[in-house]
Amino acid sequence: MRHLNREQLTALLDEQPMFRLISAVADEQHVECYVVGGYVRDLFLKRPSKDIDVVVVGSGIDTARALGKRLGRGAHVSVFRNFGTAQVKWHDQEVEFVGARRESYSHDSRKPIVEDGTLEDDQRRRDFTINALAICLNAERYGELVDPFDGVWDLEDRVIATPLDPDVTFSDDPLRMMRCIRFATQLNFTIEQDTLDALHRNRERIKIISGERICDELQKIMMSDAPAVGFELLFQTGLLELIFPELAALHGVESVGGRAHKDNFWHTLEVLTNVVRAEKARPVDADSASHQGDTGGVLLWLRWAALLHDIGKPRTKRYDPKLGWTFHNHNYVGAKMVPDIFRRLKLPLDERMKYVQKLVELHMRPIAIADDEVTDSAVRRLLFEAGDDIDDLMMLCEADITSKNQQRKQRFLDNFQLVRRKLVDLEERDRIRCFQPPVTGDEIISIFDLKPSPVIGQLKSAVKDAILDGVIPNEHDAALEFVLAHAAKLGLKPVR
Repeated sequence: MRHLNREQLTALLDEQPMFRLISAVADEQHVECYVVGGYVRDLFLKRPSKDIDVVVVGSGIDTARALGKRLGRGAHVSVFRNFGTAQVKWHDQEVEFVGARRESYSHDSRKPIVEDGTLEDDQRRRDFTINALAICLNAERYGELVDPFDGVWDLEDRVIATPLDPDVTFSDDPLRMMRCIRFATQLNFTIEQDTLDALHRNRERIKIISGERICDELQKIMMSDAPAVGFELLFQTGLLELIFPELAALHGVESVGGRAHKDNFWHTLEVLTNVVRAEKARPVDADSASHQGDTGGVLLWLRWAALLHDIGKPRTKRYDPKLGWTFHNHNYVGAKMVPDIFRRLKLPLDERMKYVQKLVELHMRPIAIADDEVTDSAVRRLLFEAGDDIDDLMMLCEADITSKNQQRKQRFLDNFQLVRRKLVDLEERDRIRCFQPPVTGDEIISIFDLKPSPVIGQLKSAVKDAILDGVIPNEHDAALEFVLAHAAKLGLKPVR
């Protein structure tokens, strides 16, 4: 990162014509005006930023309205009087205005008591030093940096620290604990030691924060370049156990007679990291279920599947004197846990949740195939059950191979390549991915003059199994012949 002098900051501000307009309006109103927060931070970090926050030492609402008038047609001003803020939208730009303020908090709420204040008051109430930077927009001081807490040096050192006592900062607004970890994850910064210790001391305060707010921060962590870093910090500070106990429960190793299982928490973070790395080598499919609700092509829901793939292990862990530690059916147990986890974390309960649930349930299937003979029948059934999500499932399963035994790891990866080749071959030949029964239930009813009954389902299921096992091709005539033969065994005769 480079330090920027006033001349350089002025040049950067002038790349955004809006700032000179705000400057003119503020001078006409005789109020001090500053661009603050994330926009200033990102100028120094050379990161793109669309969010422009402006602090006015006076009425932010009045300044916003004046700017709207100056911009004229096409400008839209929204006033949020209860919060003392206003937003100006003009074409594709949005600017948030607020009056400088000081805040005080009660212990049982993160909603502050707000009073008018100075710029210094406003900077003191900011969450982190790197977000407390301000650049003056008034003509006389245009481009002047105001940095009372040495935020620029923290940017230089890549450190997250609070302007005030971190215990006060986090106790006043516990959501800042989640934001602290999120910024450290997104920016690849280190949390300053006193600040890190305060996260642990104040962790119980997170209980007053709504699930929606926590979910928003978790999603931002998950969409970062290194989400595992965020979950490691959540674990180390004790926050994870409070907001996501099922994931924290994966931590730990038990040993009986010198036989121990791996730590499934650290394994899970390794799998998550492997999935993130694999994403970069894969073309983006904008229609994939794993992309729904994403930004920037991040495979968000595949990442959630990686995080939850072993979530059922603590509930299924057993010690067998012959087999050692087992986690039988942890994939099925984990899949059943997914809806409750999504509901509590305020994640969407729609097709995205079902996608994650499917991958958690199926994640052992490719491994079982790769650990044995890779038969056409087994691969057909895998393709049938995974459908259009087969590529994501294979990516997850390859990421799940974290064995330190390189020979064993390579054997699995080689077999996965064989599975992938068979998937392509069988899909081209048998069209299983979007499987529809060649002989429909209505056709069976018509042929045998049946009323709706279980026998129709039995015949359809028999046809499906015959196709998946390679007994007959996925074609109508072959399937019809099979139905007639199978029905005869059940004592059914066609009426036409």
